[in-house]
Amino acid sequence: MYAFTYQRPTTLADAATAIQAEEAKLLGGGQTLLPTLKQRLARPTDLIDLGAIPELKGIREAAQGDGGGLEIGAFTRHAEVAHSDLVKRVIPALASLAEGIGDRQVRNMGTLGGSIANADPSADYPSAVVALKSVVTTDRRSISGDDFFTGMFETALEPGEIVKSVRFSRPDKAAYAKFRNPASRYAIVGVFVARFGAEVRVAVTGAAGSVFRATAFETALAADFRAEALNGLSVEADGLNADIHASADYRAHLVTVMAKRAVEAAG
Repeated sequence: MYAFTYQRPTTLADAATAIQAEEAKLLGGGQTLLPTLKQRLARPTDLIDLGAIPELKGIREAAQGDGGGLEIGAFTRHAEVAHSDLVKRVIPALASLAEGIGDRQVRNMGTLGGSIANADPSADYPSAVVALKSVVTTDRRSISGDDFFTGMFETALEPGEIVKSVRFSRPDKAAYAKFRNPASRYAIVGVFVARFGAEVRVAVTGAAGSVFRATAFETALAADFRAEALNGLSVEADGLNADIHASADYRAHLVTVMAKRAVEAAG
């Protein structure tokens, strides 16, 4: 690693001030940033550890006036979401998603805010943020989940903006299914399906440079919420990811397969 100044603020205001330093970086769970530093691919002047800020942690049931659901602090670790009785009761699909992230070490270190701010194209949480009509709250504003992810490793966050929490709406039914890389457990393709009354949202991660909604699937499932309603439907392979693990055509096939599994799991 290169030399840097380590800071551990105890308030969000102090963190917002510290991140203004030239080439400063925020540190959440460090599951992406620390390996990058070890490989000397980044050279921050300051590393701002968010782990000592209480207002960035915790899981709360959202008020009914906000549509119900859950508000989860940005520094809440994946394992906390996976094991939370509140999450299992209000949005069990979200607990299931968190339980499938990486391995035990990753789940006990990685954070919700770090995951979505990094916007890895194969991360699991972006699909939940989009499918569950979420709102991302920062130290400056609120951002709709539909507008948060803008591209591969890109979000609507401005320089120095800090994610505080994510509010997930409570669906009538929801489930997440993914075809995972056997080593990293990243999503080669993951599909989160959520039903809100007559509205159905289908968010796909891993298949492209950024999470996206499968609108044709949504229309079919809104009319008939059964896996069979997706027979004959697929997404275009053009523009999908292709690597040693799966071709673009195979990923397109997997989107339909995972979507059907998610619908079946949702019940």
